[in-house]
Amino acid sequence: MIKVLAIVLVFGLLVFIHELGHLLLAKRAGILCREFAIGMGPKVFSFVRGETRYTLRLLPIGGFVRMAGEDPEVIEIQRGQDVGLEFDQDGLVTRIVLTDILHHPHATIVTVEETDLEHNLFIRGTEDGEPVRYALHPQAKILHKNEETQIAPYDRQFGGKTVGQRAAAIFAGPMANFLLAFVLLTGLGLAYGIPANDPVMGRMIPGQAAQKAGLQQGDKVISIDGKATHTWKDIVQVVSASPNKKLNFVIERDGGQFALPVTPGTDGKVGKIGVYAPTSKSVIGAAKYGAVTTYEFSKLIYTMLGQLFTGQVPVQELSGPVGIFKYTGDAAEKGLMILIQWAAALSVNLGIMNLLPLPALDGGRLVFIGIEAVRGRPIDPRKEGMVHFLGFAFLMVLILVVTWNDIQRFFS
Repeated sequence: MIKVLAIVLVFGLLVFIHELGHLLLAKRAGILCREFAIGMGPKVFSFVRGETRYTLRLLPIGGFVRMAGEDPEVIEIQRGQDVGLEFDQDGLVTRIVLTDILHHPHATIVTVEETDLEHNLFIRGTEDGEPVRYALHPQAKILHKNEETQIAPYDRQFGGKTVGQRAAAIFAGPMANFLLAFVLLTGLGLAYGIPANDPVMGRMIPGQAAQKAGLQQGDKVISIDGKATHTWKDIVQVVSASPNKKLNFVIERDGGQFALPVTPGTDGKVGKIGVYAPTSKSVIGAAKYGAVTTYEFSKLIYTMLGQLFTGQVPVQELSGPVGIFKYTGDAAEKGLMILIQWAAALSVNLGIMNLLPLPALDGGRLVFIGIEAVRGRPIDPRKEGMVHFLGFAFLMVLILVVTWNDIQRFFS
C-alpha cells in the first residue's frame, strides 16, 4: 500500500508541477486555456473555475494543458443553421445555443449566414425574414448538447501570441520540473541537514559495525591504522577498501582521545561500517545543496543520454513506466529521504526529456517556434501537426519497447 501511495503521489506531483508551469505562463500571456488535466483517458472528476476546466483522468500517464488554437475547434456553426442568441445589457451576444433552442425561451432565433468567431466577432443572418448582424462578446459561449465552450478570439489563441510568449509557455513546463527538484532538495537539506566533509561520525545505523564497536555520532576520527584522516572522504576510502578487516580507529570524544577496533562489514566487495556522513543545517547551505545537486543530476542524465546515442548504453537497459514505478516503490521502502531524492531526480529527468528536440515533446515544439522566429513566418500548421503526430507515434513505440524490457527484467 505504501508503494502504491508513493507512486501516485510522486508521479502526480511531477505531472502537476509540469503542467502547472505551462498553465501559469499561458494564462500570463493571455492564452485561453480550455482544460488542465492530470492523467489521460476518460474523466474521473472535473470542475470549472474561471475559463478553465480542471480534470482528473483515469490513466495516470501524464497530463496536458489544452490551449485554444492548438487544435481545431470541434464546434462549427454552419450556414443556414438556426441558433439561439442570448445578450447582455450592452446588446452583445453572450451565448449561442445550438441544440434544444426551444428550451431557451429568452433566446433570439437567427438563421445563420455568416459568422466570425476569431477576428471581427460577429454573427450575421436573418431573424423573422429580416437581415440582422450582432456583435459577439469576446467571452461568449457556445452551448451544444448541454456543454458550454467559450469562443477563442485570435488574440486569445496560442498562435495569436508572440514568439516569445509562446516559447515561454512551452518552456515553463520543463522549467517547473527543475524548480521542483531544487525545492525538494533544498527542503531535504533543511530537514535532514546537508552532507559535510569533516572527519566526524554522523547518524549511526542500528546493529551495524560502527555502533557495535562503540562509535557514537559526533566522534571525530583522528586516524585509522595510523593514517591521519582530515576529511570524511578519507574515512570512506579506507573503510571501502577494507571489508572484513579489523581497523584501529583513533577517536576524539569530549576532549579526550582513545582507540577503538572496528571491523567493516561488506556490501558486495566494498567495506561498510553503517554510519552516515556528518551534516550541517543552514538556509544558505540548503539552497546551495539544492542547486548543486540539481545541476549534478542534470549533468548525469545528459551524460547517460550521450552514452545512449553513441551506443555505449544499449536500449535494452532503458526503463519505462513499469521500471520507474518499481524503483519509486523501492525508494519509498528505504525511507522518506531516499524517496524525496528519487522524486527530485525524476523531476530533473522529466524536464530534460521534455526539452529534447523531438517531435511531440516540448523541445520539438520549441524547435518549430525557433524556426518561425528565424524565417519570420510560421510553418504550415498541417505540416507541423503531421511531424508531431509521427513523433508521438514513435514515442509510443519506444515506450512499448522499454516497457517490454521492464517486464522481462522484473518478471521473467
